[in-house]
Amino acid sequence: MSRIKIPILICSVIILAGCEDLFVNQAESNLNMEDFEAAWNRVDAVYPYLDYKQIDWDSIYVIYKPRALNAKGDEIYTVLFEMLGELKDRHIYVKTLGGNAINTFQPPRWLKDKDAYDPVVVRDYFDEALFVTGEGRIEYGIIPGNIGYIYMATFDGDYLLNCFPEALNFVKNTKGLILDIRHNNGGSYQNLVAVVSRFITSPLAKPDYYVLGEIIPLPPFEPQGYFQYVNPVIVLINGVCYSTGDIFPEVMKQISTVTLVGDTTGGGSSGSTSSAPAEYTLPSGKKIFVGTTDWRRYDGLPYEWIGVPPDILVQQSKEDIESGRDRQLEYAINMFKE
Repeated sequence: MSRIKIPILICSVIILAGCEDLFVNQAESNLNMEDFEAAWNRVDAVYPYLDYKQIDWDSIYVIYKPRALNAKGDEIYTVLFEMLGELKDRHIYVKTLGGNAINTFQPPRWLKDKDAYDPVVVRDYFDEALFVTGEGRIEYGIIPGNIGYIYMATFDGDYLLNCFPEALNFVKNTKGLILDIRHNNGGSYQNLVAVVSRFITSPLAKPDYYVLGEIIPLPPFEPQGYFQYVNPVIVLINGVCYSTGDIFPEVMKQISTVTLVGDTTGGGSSGSTSSAPAEYTLPSGKKIFVGTTDWRRYDGLPYEWIGVPPDILVQQSKEDIESGRDRQLEYAINMFKE
């Protein structure tokens, strides 16, 4: 456990801008059409949102087939990228033979909020430096007024399973707690379970989950840990919360002590599972990621494109951050001071 005042870098995947320059140049392939057909068929077979998004995938084939036929060598990357980009799903990527995964889409709310949060600005609201754990992915402390604060940068890996209890123990005697997941791009569902289980005192049903169109029964969330935090909780969210970063606030808002504050999450719910991997290898060895799973909100709608709205909308801009102000955090603090 350590105290720091330096910024934490939150890495994001590069979005394509002039994709010919980003892809690793490879020798001309004679499998371009095979790759194109395989990619189109993969989407047609497994992608859960073609009907929901009213995408005529057959017409997409007609549009892109001539381009694939005319593609020379690495030009097929551009064809694949743009064809898969028609799905408008940030989870989807094309992976080069060099190993770089290039996302085919950035959600509008993601783009709106990408500069509207900064952990350095957050730290100015504390009298003392924040504690840091989980290899820098959790920051925690107590705001004046006995208000607990825990920031979770990602749900990747297993750090929340192992390190969240340390942070929660530190704030267990506070009168209220701010859980900040702004700019959390998602990750492991098991990390979500590890956090939710510390705020419930009885079983909580899980939202519906589908794999290749078939609903998968899931046991409820159960209380875990040696104590439950039962005082009021505010979860801070914004448009860069995505994937598990969408699911977590939706689950937390089912708990009576929890209020969501901030702006609507990014909206992404396709994914992968060991029984139906989303990453798929094309005939040439190139890889694409096309989701095979589908999480639903408690109202039965996909998170895809919709996201999770806050209970209390507090918008924040790049200009706010540049001026050193975090309106969303301020609002949460003032809620506890009322």
